[in-house]
Amino acid sequence: MRFWLRNEEMALEEMVQRLNAVSKNTDEIMHQDIVPLCAADIQEQLKKRFAYLSGGRGQDGSPVITFPDYPAFSEIPDKEFQNVMTYLTSIPSLQDAGIGFILVIDRRQDKWTSVKASVLRIAASFPANLQLVLVLRPTGFFQRTLSDIAFKFNRDDFKMKVPVMMLGSVPELHGYIDKSQLTEDLGGTLDYCHSRWLCHRTAIESFALMVKQTAQMLQTFGTELAETELPNDVQSTSLVLSVHTEKKAKAKEDLQLALKEGNSILESLREPLAESTSHSVNQDQLDNQATVQRLLAQLNETEAAFDEFWAKHQQKLEQCLQLRHFEQGFREVKTTLDSMSQKIAAFTDVGNSLAHVQHLLKDLTSFEEKSSVAVDRARALSLEGQQLIENKHYAVDSIHPKCEELQHLCDHFASEITRRRALLSKSLELHSLLEMSMKWCDEGIFLLASQPVDKCQSQDGAEAALQEIEKFLETGAENKIQELNKIYKEYECILNQDLLEHVQKVFQKQESTEEMFHRRQASLKKLAAKQMRPVQPVAPRPEALTKSPSPSPGSWRSSENSSSEGSALRRGPYRRAKSEMSETRQGRSSSTGDEEENLAILRRHVMNELLDTERAYVEELLCVLEGYAAEMDNPLMAHLISTGLQNKKSILFGNMEEIYHFHNRIFLRELESCIDCPELVGRCFLERMEEFQIYEKYCQNKPRSESLWRQCSDCPFFQECQKKLDHKLSLDSYLLKPVQRITKYQLLLKEMLKYSKNCEGAEDLQEALSSILGILKAVNDSMHLIAITGYDGNLSDLGKLLMQGSFSVWTDHKKGHTKVKELARFKPMQRHLFLHEKAVLFCKKREENGEGYEKAPSYSYKQSLNMTAVGITENVKGDAKKFEIWYNAREEVYIIQAPTPEIKAAWVNEIRKVLTSQLQACREASQHRALEQSHSLPLPAQSSTSPTKGSTRNVKKLEDRKTDPLSLEGYVSSSLPKPPEKGKGWSKTSHSLEAPEEDGGWSSAEELINSSDAEEDGGVGSKKLAPGKYTVVMGDEKEGPDTLAMRSGDMVEVVEEGAEGLWYVRDLTSSKEGWVPASSLSTLLGKSISAQCLSSSDSSPGSAVLSNSSSCSEGCPTPFSELQG
Repeated sequence: MRFWLRNEEMALEEMVQRLNAVSKNTDEIMHQDIVPLCAADIQEQLKKRFAYLSGGRGQDGSPVITFPDYPAFSEIPDKEFQNVMTYLTSIPSLQDAGIGFILVIDRRQDKWTSVKASVLRIAASFPANLQLVLVLRPTGFFQRTLSDIAFKFNRDDFKMKVPVMMLGSVPELHGYIDKSQLTEDLGGTLDYCHSRWLCHRTAIESFALMVKQTAQMLQTFGTELAETELPNDVQSTSLVLSVHTEKKAKAKEDLQLALKEGNSILESLREPLAESTSHSVNQDQLDNQATVQRLLAQLNETEAAFDEFWAKHQQKLEQCLQLRHFEQGFREVKTTLDSMSQKIAAFTDVGNSLAHVQHLLKDLTSFEEKSSVAVDRARALSLEGQQLIENKHYAVDSIHPKCEELQHLCDHFASEITRRRALLSKSLELHSLLEMSMKWCDEGIFLLASQPVDKCQSQDGAEAALQEIEKFLETGAENKIQELNKIYKEYECILNQDLLEHVQKVFQKQESTEEMFHRRQASLKKLAAKQMRPVQPVAPRPEALTKSPSPSPGSWRSSENSSSEGSALRRGPYRRAKSEMSETRQGRSSSTGDEEENLAILRRHVMNELLDTERAYVEELLCVLEGYAAEMDNPLMAHLISTGLQNKKSILFGNMEEIYHFHNRIFLRELESCIDCPELVGRCFLERMEEFQIYEKYCQNKPRSESLWRQCSDCPFFQECQKKLDHKLSLDSYLLKPVQRITKYQLLLKEMLKYSKNCEGAEDLQEALSSILGILKAVNDSMHLIAITGYDGNLSDLGKLLMQGSFSVWTDHKKGHTKVKELARFKPMQRHLFLHEKAVLFCKKREENGEGYEKAPSYSYKQSLNMTAVGITENVKGDAKKFEIWYNAREEVYIIQAPTPEIKAAWVNEIRKVLTSQLQACREASQHRALEQSHSLPLPAQSSTSPTKGSTRNVKKLEDRKTDPLSLEGYVSSSLPKPPEKGKGWSKTSHSLEAPEEDGGWSSAEELINSSDAEEDGGVGSKKLAPGKYTVVMGDEKEGPDTLAMRSGDMVEVVEEGAEGLWYVRDLTSSKEGWVPASSLSTLLGKSISAQCLSSSDSSPGSAVLSNSSSCSEGCPTPFSELQG
């Protein structure tokens, strides 16, 4: 750089010197350095022609200045006269002017007085050297005579440095100056035109000035170019080069105009000679031509000097631009290479499965292919820098280090790619070995599970099974992990903690599998040996029989226990048979153990499938998120994204990223922790059941995603991404994966539960299965719920959605028109019902045209019923699939027909739960309010709680009873009520113990059984008589002859309701009867009497009938909505 600046300073200095020389030479040529006067400045004075330079020369080459006859000569101002004389004497060359001028003064038509004045004026103010003054005196006789006499007498007045000759005629003049050097008016032949001379002089001087100005302009421009600082970026450098080139072109244009002007003047000067070859050219004309030629030479010198400087300056700018391009490319490539190096450095994952490693290798290959563009560009840029150095670029010191750095970055990146590929190849090799080992284990487990136990009991079956096992074990040499330490040493470079644990688990699985085979081999060998050994009776030895008579079996057994000697002597058929029986029992226990082992194998199969599919699922989600979702934010792919797809990533992919992070970071790892205990996997699902709610959000967004995909499926962006990922299926298939996965879990859990019936985690598996099915139901319900249109309120205010489904509905309203009611019986409406905690919605289902989710139905809202005023009739005569929902004490009745009896039963049970929960809440609120009133209000004197008779109780007894409501004291007076007569049973108003023919109606608006008014009047809330079986919740000692002693848990049947809150009951265990406090009993409501306190339109006349919704208000003044709050 410094070398270049030094060269540029030298070039500028050289050009300035040369252009200064041009300016100086131009002044010298025009004598501007001596007399800075131009014809243009005194053009009007020269036009008067009182003196002119004709171009004639004397005999010695002296320039001739002619003063023609000019009557007004004396009137010319001195300044004008001086300017003309100065200019005329400056035109000849310095050599000719040094000889001296010859003045020819023509005064032939003038007077002597004028002659004298003219000569004296010229002599006094002539600015140059004079050689001779020739005066043509007046031609008139008188004036000529007078001039002769006067000149003689006044000679002293004419004394000058040069002689003054008075000539009387033109011929005398020819004696001093040749005729060829005199103009025609002086009798000569010299061709002279004053106007042409003036024009030539003006043009020559103008051209000389142009040459000088051009030289000065180029000098200034060159200085400006040299002093321009080099920019630091490509754009500014390009701009400077463009501006300088434009200015240079303008300067060259001015230079060409000057050259054209000079050549034009030269042609004009040569024109007379071109017209006539006989035309003689005077010395002044030759001098003019020489002047123009010298000026043109100076102009050419100027152009050459500038061109040489510009070439160096242009080379400097072009090299600067090349340098800036190189530097910019270097920065871009270095940034890219650094980024790629960071990515490859962060790319440390060696994979957790064979498919994962293959995917990583594929990603690495794709990454290398994408990076090859940047690497090739870096190498090309390095070669470009080397070329600049070879071309002797001025910035070699800056270019060379950058070329070396680029080469180093490329080599480093290539080595990192190679190292990374080597690691992944090692990982692939290890995972292939692990996969082979796991596959070998799985195949072995499957082999063991597939061997039927019953066939193995025979000799042939056992031997065949042994052969299968031995043949399979022979394949282990190629597929098993042989030495664990060798694996550690060979794959040390890639063994991280997770992979190390995986290797250990595989090795443990391999050892467990081998152990299972060895156990099976031992068992089968025993069975084969047992079948091969014949059972033959062997007689005892004679000597043994003589020593000891044959004992009875009992004594034989005792003798075996008492003496080992006797035991040894008694080895005979009985002992052999006993051994066979023992082996048979062992075979049975072995068969049971094999069955358990087979179940464990099947559980591991299900667990392996769960883990394999889970890993594949996580990889597929990651592939979609990286290959599609992330690419939507890639600026390089923006041109491929259609307008309708822009800013729609959240719609297209929903919360897939949230699902991926949950499975990758949490759920997959927890599943892997259960690999050794597959039956405990249900706990993983139960602990993460709340997180699984994210699938509901994804499924709710799926219709929008499906619609967007259908609109933009032909977008080039998707095609490009699919091509990069090398996917055979399009994106919509992968967007369906979460929906498919959540439904897959329940199938796997069912399989696991099937093989885990008697295991520790069976209950967790069952609960997990129920929870997953609940999530699927909630997801399905929510998909229908979001399709409801026309509902003005907020659906979330209606509480949780419990059930939804399509039904046939008939209406029967009391307030409706008769004809409408009749028509309603025959024309059912098709309605889709949504059961919420607080309301039931009736909607009309509308099928949509389209494909996929666009074909999903929508639901037009029609009406809703508040659950606080709803009642049901569970059965409708004539159809087991129908039930009734009635509103406001049957003012509105809706007959609902379900598709199947099972669906009807599910709906009735769910509605019953809602109404029961509302009723229970209303009761609790009423009892709480009654308790508060009993503490704050005066107690009444009488009570009417008993339906048979009323009795007077004092406050003392009431307080005692309030103190211990479960005690018999306070309920039993001096004489207990008499037991009811045998066979009388219940009164007509009592309920039958047997269930009615049809279920009764349910309503949360029923009258409370424990009336608050009764509690206020009677103090202690004695219960109304109700049929049914009761369980004792608190035991009491017998206090009187008619009192029945009870223990907690005893089951009794109510026979009659007595006074003082006592019931006459029959103990169903002992059949004893007696009086007990009603508060000690808890009702057992079975299914047969589940409707005992709820009204039905079909109930018998003897059954209790509940009041309408107003009764709830009477018994429970607080509105149900407030109780809920």
